[in-house]
Amino acid sequence: MRTFAITASIAVLALGLAGPASAQSPIIIKFSHVVATDTPKGKASEKFKELAEKYTGGKVKVEVYPNSTLYKDKEELEALQLGSVQMLAPSNSKFGPLGIREFEVFDLPYILPDLKTLRKVTEGPLGLRLLKLLDSKGITGLAYWDNGFKQMSANKKLVTPADYQGVKFRIQSSRVLQAQFKSLGSLPQVMAFSEVYQALQTGVVDGQENTWSNIYTQKMFEVQKFITVTNHGYIGYVVVVNKKFWDDLPADIRGQLEKAMKEATEYGNDIAEKENIEAMEAIKKSGRSTIVIATDAENAAMRKAMEPIYDDMAKRVGKATIDEFVKEAAGATN
Repeated sequence: MRTFAITASIAVLALGLAGPASAQSPIIIKFSHVVATDTPKGKASEKFKELAEKYTGGKVKVEVYPNSTLYKDKEELEALQLGSVQMLAPSNSKFGPLGIREFEVFDLPYILPDLKTLRKVTEGPLGLRLLKLLDSKGITGLAYWDNGFKQMSANKKLVTPADYQGVKFRIQSSRVLQAQFKSLGSLPQVMAFSEVYQALQTGVVDGQENTWSNIYTQKMFEVQKFITVTNHGYIGYVVVVNKKFWDDLPADIRGQLEKAMKEATEYGNDIAEKENIEAMEAIKKSGRSTIVIATDAENAAMRKAMEPIYDDMAKRVGKATIDEFVKEAAGATN
């Protein structure tokens, strides 16, 4: 079997000797991700594998590696660029260190008020324009996968900005998220997703922000006394592929994989919405963590406390990008 890599010499030689992909020599796609197989992203990855192999008649074989089996958060994009892996689904904030900071707009608090707004962005011209920005880094963006809207959790009740003072929060690597928690007087700490449960359990951090499905599948609710329903932020992923690998594929196979990706995206996003609802109910039923519903006044105070982040991050993320998101939100909610 042949594995494509970004280094062209071996791949080109292999193609020259073996000819187009065939049953004799299937194309291998290593699809690496950092979450569990029973999460929406994990299930969408498996659905893509199933459909890709079906639609290409076995000319493509997809090997899915969940739970940081191959690479941890900080390593995976470099591995993609080097050709050690062909496909990933990193969170939006992961592209900032590559210099594509526009994706960090997804991390701004309350920038996406609901699912309707999210779909307008990811399925419209704005989402497509953001994907095209990745081309310059040797990466092709294929799709947006949802995880869902984030909630706040800690071992103390969090309902007002004052409650966040001095709380140590685990965050993804994102300057926007760092600014978000600093604006509340919290102490943000970057940490790999796979390390969060133990860090909460041992008190390395006091709290975290995540979707219901992540809080449930990673058992974070077992080591957090309170979860506040905030829906303040969004966790999503961009499915990306090594650009040279993708461009070198025969056109018919690339088309079949695009079809598989489109269907896997719809499947995964539907699951994300459903499983977040189910996860919240399961956590509530467990009695291990108290779910707190903030009042309208408390939610308004939280929004006001974090408003300055938009101006602070304009130079980093791009004021025009922020304005486009705000405009889409206004149009979606009118």
